[in-house]
Amino acid sequence: MATAIAKKNTPKVKTLDVFTWHGVNRKGKKINGELSANNVIELKAQLRKQGITPSKVKKKAKPLFGMSGDKAIVPGDIAIISRQIATMLGAGVPLVQTIEMIGKGHNNGKIRKLLGEIATKLSSGIPLSDCLRDHPRHFDDLYCDLVASGEQSGSLETIYDRIATYKEKGEALKAKIKKAMTYPIAVLIIAGIVTSILLIFVVPVFQDIFAGFGAELPGFTLFVVGISEFMVAYWHLGLGAIFAFIFLFKRAYRNSLKLRDQIDRRILKVPVIGDLLEKAAVARYARTLSTTFAAGVPLIDALESAAGAAGNAVFRDAILEVRAEVTSGMQMNLAMRNCSIFPDMVIQMVAIGEESGAVDDMLSKVANVYEAEVDNAVDSLTSLLEPMIMAVLGVVIGGLIIAMYLPIFQIGMIV
Repeated sequence: MATAIAKKNTPKVKTLDVFTWHGVNRKGKKINGELSANNVIELKAQLRKQGITPSKVKKKAKPLFGMSGDKAIVPGDIAIISRQIATMLGAGVPLVQTIEMIGKGHNNGKIRKLLGEIATKLSSGIPLSDCLRDHPRHFDDLYCDLVASGEQSGSLETIYDRIATYKEKGEALKAKIKKAMTYPIAVLIIAGIVTSILLIFVVPVFQDIFAGFGAELPGFTLFVVGISEFMVAYWHLGLGAIFAFIFLFKRAYRNSLKLRDQIDRRILKVPVIGDLLEKAAVARYARTLSTTFAAGVPLIDALESAAGAAGNAVFRDAILEVRAEVTSGMQMNLAMRNCSIFPDMVIQMVAIGEESGAVDDMLSKVANVYEAEVDNAVDSLTSLLEPMIMAVLGVVIGGLIIAMYLPIFQIGMIV
């Protein structure tokens, strides 16, 4: 009953409208842009506060068929919002006003709604960390715990600067990993499509030409023609099998922790790529632990957060083992050494940090080193894969061409 009353009394956040405007700034220069507001009067008031005299304001038309142009909120958006909050808090803007201004000035309606709900709850006296916990899809436990520690210590501005740095570094690291994986996968997919087109549409044309020769075809040509006939007859089944495999694999990967852990363990054994992912996991571990420890989060809780942010089951389990041994009274560097998975340099840096009382600074340096190594590894991997991929493409495409022209060359030699 109480829950129902609470829901009933919870103020409903109105979706703001987007307006396009033209005006003149303090220097007399004509400018224009887009801004969100409840109505035209509120929009003009916002522009005047910024020193802009509006000359023309028009409500932006909504897309046809009720389609929303708003994009889904991604972790990169949260990183940008965190940096904006840190900057505005650093400038002395009150927290509620900061959230409201960022929300109203955003072009994405979903972000406006999210920040509008948070601002409304903040205005009613609810702590920011509790407001963020109502949106676990966008703000994980680590994020909320850091904000809570900042609220308790009265250093929310400093904590948000660390959060923003942490999110930005994490997104940059993720982008590097995606860059390393996307290029070869994209090239191989394109190669598969081109090869399929040649086998389904081009080879049959040559096959009709060869039928009029009345001569026996070379074995290599017969092999390629056989593949072509199979693909022409069963291409729809093959395509359906590929889509079915992708769908079932994604579903199993999403629902099965055991499968995800197995893939994480096996992928670390892949040459070059495994080394890259290990460096990325160490960088995440060091960056997360440095950020949480510097924010005043107890080491045991910080290690638990680092385990969740490692991004790989092998490192997650190792960090949880470190946490268990640290809980029993062992020094962290000794616990890390017992796991036999962390590089010696990382263990030595942690040992120095524990002796000097500057573990967070040492871990931050470790994170910087390994993030730089990931960047270099991505560039090296790209340079290494480019000639390999070109060689594979040359063999596949060149082999098809040779198979098709080989009978013509043989006939030419006989004549």
